[in-house]
Formats: sequence, C-alpha cells, structure tokens
Amino acid sequence: MRYDLAKSGNGLTYEIRNIVNVAKILEQHGVEICYENIGDPVAKGEIIPDWMKDTIADLVRNNNMSFAYCPTRGDYDVREFLAERTNARGGVQITKDDIIFFNGLGDAIARAYSSIRVDARVMLPEPTYSTHLLAEVLHASFPPNTYRMNPYNNWAPDLNELEKKVESHKSIVGILVINPDNPTGYVHTEDDLRRIVKMAKEHDLMLIFDEIYLNMVYNGKKTIALSDIIGDVPGISMKGISKEFPWPGARCGWIEVYNADKDEAFKRFVDAILNQKMAEVCSTTLPQMSIPHIMQHEMYNSYLTERLKHYEKLSNIAYNMLKDCPYVVVNRSNGAFYMSVVFNEAVLNKNQKLHIELKEVRDVVEKITEDKSSHDKRFVYYLLGATGICVVPLTSFFTSTPGFRMTLLEKNVEKFEQTVKTIKDKIVEYVESGSC
Repeated sequence: MRYDLAKSGNGLTYEIRNIVNVAKILEQHGVEICYENIGDPVAKGEIIPDWMKDTIADLVRNNNMSFAYCPTRGDYDVREFLAERTNARGGVQITKDDIIFFNGLGDAIARAYSSIRVDARVMLPEPTYSTHLLAEVLHASFPPNTYRMNPYNNWAPDLNELEKKVESHKSIVGILVINPDNPTGYVHTEDDLRRIVKMAKEHDLMLIFDEIYLNMVYNGKKTIALSDIIGDVPGISMKGISKEFPWPGARCGWIEVYNADKDEAFKRFVDAILNQKMAEVCSTTLPQMSIPHIMQHEMYNSYLTERLKHYEKLSNIAYNMLKDCPYVVVNRSNGAFYMSVVFNEAVLNKNQKLHIELKEVRDVVEKITEDKSSHDKRFVYYLLGATGICVVPLTSFFTSTPGFRMTLLEKNVEKFEQTVKTIKDKIVEYVESGSC
C-alpha cells in the first residue's frame, strides 16, 4: 500500500480470546481443555431457567415489534423502565433520553472512546479490562495512562497516585472505574468512590463507570452506584445483561448519561457517541424488550441470589487453597466472578518449565514461548500444555505485575476444587523447575 493503513496500537492482543486459538490446536492433539479464560457463565454450564426462556419466547410469539428496528437510543418503554429504576435510588435524576443501547458493552466502549479527541486521555485502572484498554489506546495511538490497583492492599486503588497524575497531566479528561473490578474481583468502597467523584469535580473531569457487575457483590461487601454519588459531575455508567441474566450472546448493553445538560463539552461528546450509533440505525431489539419482563419477574431476585452464593463459595475455595502457596499473592474476590493471582517478585524466569507428556503439544508450547514473552505468559502456556487449564496472563491486562486471571464460573464444585489444586501444584512445580 502507498501508506501504512493501520493506526498505531493495532499490535495489541486480546489475550482472553487469543489463548483459545492455541487451546483449540492442543485439543486436536488430544488435550482436554478446562476453559477458565472468559467470563461466559453459559459456556461454563449455567442453566438458563425455564421462566426466563418462556419470557423471551412469549416476546417472540406475541410481539411482532421484537422483530423490528427500534429507535436509535433504544426501545422507548425499556429506557423509561431503566430511567425509573435509576431515579428510584434517589441520586441523580435521568430521563429515557439519557440512555443509549448498544450491541453489547464492547460496542459501547468502542464508540465512547472513539468519540474522544485523539489528544484527550482517560485514566484507566491497572490492571484493566482488555476492551477498555484496547479502545482507549486505539483512539489515541499511544500507551494508556493508568492508576494502580494494589495487589498488596487487597487490590484497592492507589488514589494518591491517581490524583497526582490527574493534576500533572492536563490531557486527562476522564477517569475509568470498573466496579466490581475485572480482572481482580475487587469491590470499591463508598469512601473511595466519593473521593474519585470529588477529584473529578475539582479537576473538571468526566467519569466513566463500568458497572456491569454492580449487582454481583458477595462475601458481605457493599458498594454504591455512580448515580447515587455523582452529584453534578458529568459521567457515564455502562451496564448490560450479559453477566447478570446471563445472556452474553444477546450482545445487549447500554449507557446511562449523567449531567449532560451541565457541561457543553461533555454534551458534545455524548452527541458524538449517539451520531455514531445513528449510522448503525439501532441495536438488537429483542434482548432490550426482555429487560423489564425478566427484571420484574418474581423469580429474578432469588435466581440472582443463588448464583451469587455459588460465586462466593468458589471465591472462598480458591482463596483458601491458594493463599498459602509461597510463590504468589492472593486476594479474596468479592464481586464479579474473577480472581487474579500475582506471582511474588523475582520468582519467575525464562528457564522454568512444566513437564508436557505429548511431544506434539510440547512443541507447540515451546514455539509460543521461545520469544521474549512475559514471564507470566510463559507460565500460562506451559500450564495449558501440561494440564489443559486455560487461564489468562495478568500482564495482558496492561500491567507489569506478573500473574494470571481465572474465573469462578465452574458449576461442578468438585471439578473446581481439583482445578485450583492442580494450579497450586503446578505453580510450585514451575517455579522450582528453574531454581539453581
């Protein structure tokens, strides 16, 4: 081509799915894969209850409009329902026109960041969920600005670092908070969230809160919604049904816009997002229309409660089994359905390996890891080849802290216990294989 077509940043990898490509190759060689890489409850065996299926089926049978385009922002009645739910919390008040639907939260994230000027940046947590990272870096073609989530303090955010960076980097226009956090499972405290809102107000910033897991908190922890504390600060809450219903294949997410009428620059930003959506006409209608029917169903709250009990149980199993492993730092997950494990400083090196019985599998893993891959990526691929357990290297979430993320989605508790025990044993074997 006469010009280089690709924007800077196109070399970034979505490792959560990229590792699946390798896993599929190993499956062809007879390796049984245990997928712990992606947050899809259905793929991990979640049984969608009949009442939920019947609700969706009734919409298909009895509502022809579920087959039609809906308004660009989303179905009128559904947006009215969601606005009323937010307003009932007693915080910031919104209307249906402050809600925009997207084809999954990934679509919302991509369109939001691409609507920001290339010289304006959003502060991201570190580690951060890959979709936010990729979208923010691709919009600016530069590495991201981050504030640390501290694994030595239960993954709490370093708000002093955040404030210093906000004060010194004038290109920063917003702060991202993922609550509960992905990949760490951390649940933000109300005090910290209020401090972030205060920070945004003092420095004239917007807030972006990814709250798709907001109703998925356990182990006695509590948090608070952005709408409850935002006051008159401009902000966006990102929400969806993929995890909570769960219906990830519906690709149905939305944003709630707060205080667009109070800042002209923020209003232009929101209008730019909406104009992008208009070019697509609208998002998928049926999943939107299911939301009021499912959320108001008499079985919904009890169904969600039972799921949270299961995640809490697995969270504690994993924490209790791994906490005494001498080579890692482990924090108990209290929200969403992920756990991130951090390797202690300097325990990993390029000489460590796990025994892989099949030569064909060993050749695949050795070829992948022969380059200058991060040390945790090397461990993850050896773990995959040796055991079939598929996790994600923590450094793929843009952090220099080596580790890995796994899910808490396995429905078979005994299988989960065996998986975690195997991971613990292989950590020890791997680290000690490279000792001098």
